[in-house]
Amino acid sequence: MSDRNHAFASDEPPEIQIHPHDRYHAVIDRCAALPPLVTAVVHPVDAHVLAAVADAVMENLITPMLVGPAGRIEKAASEAGIDLSEWQIIDAPHSHAAAEKAVELATSGQARAIMKGSLHTDELLAPIVAHGSGLRTGRRLSHAYVMDTAGYHKWLIVTDAVVNISPDLLAKADICRNAADAWVALTGESRLPKIAVLAAVEVVNPAMQATLDAAALCKMAERGQITGCVIDGPLAFDNAISHQAAREKHIASPVAGDADILVAPDIEAGNILAKQLTFISHADAAGVVMGAKVPVILTSRADNLRTRVLSCALAVMVQKAREEGRIM
Repeated sequence: MSDRNHAFASDEPPEIQIHPHDRYHAVIDRCAALPPLVTAVVHPVDAHVLAAVADAVMENLITPMLVGPAGRIEKAASEAGIDLSEWQIIDAPHSHAAAEKAVELATSGQARAIMKGSLHTDELLAPIVAHGSGLRTGRRLSHAYVMDTAGYHKWLIVTDAVVNISPDLLAKADICRNAADAWVALTGESRLPKIAVLAAVEVVNPAMQATLDAAALCKMAERGQITGCVIDGPLAFDNAISHQAAREKHIASPVAGDADILVAPDIEAGNILAKQLTFISHADAAGVVMGAKVPVILTSRADNLRTRVLSCALAVMVQKAREEGRIM
């Protein structure tokens, strides 16, 4: 074969990315100076949930209030080899009742965060968003996935990959606001976060709703309807996170190549992107639901130890920023 068919030598050294987890450790160190967050853990009837709670307690991030069927909680703790003697158990007959009780505890101020146990996310969130709930705000709830990967030069938030299935324009506006609040709490930086509204292309196409929403969000930010951030879009993923890709496509933007937040067009795109970053790129990740009066911590059976701990640390920082008036 000619040299043209061998662009790279077969003995070329492998490409190596270094991920020292410095940003993860910096967040944990910042939380070390803060008191643990009293957290209502909803329906923690599986050993893996209690193991996640124990991990967060060990890092002094949360003080748990276990809300659910006492007998099942004690059985799960026995299976996991966890001592519950110093943790408060609040008996509730089933998962629905546990979610409602957790909202009651948070509304009264007895709990300052809510953590998902062994129940579906929609079941957990239903009493939070219900009419008359003391935890509702003027915003729609949305999930923020905080990512730290070796392939990017700073924290990256992906939203919404969990809660909003097919958000319309007004929902996306709240998704932007909530993600900006999560970024402020996480970083403590004074500058405005840069939000890239993602689509498959970087031009407005009337046949692609995601591009129309992106353009409208930019105009809303320009007119002051969305504040506390810089928004640009539509941007394809490559030019949102790569200066080189943006230059090659002649995109002049304060966001392109340097985004802090990626707003996905729908839940499928956001979920696939977030899981690609965690399972293929091995990003340090954390998840929190924003938009209520207290942070809602979501962890899953597939999450590793670092993700479980970082999610709790993020909730600690969100609640601290809220109490200080830095975010809504």
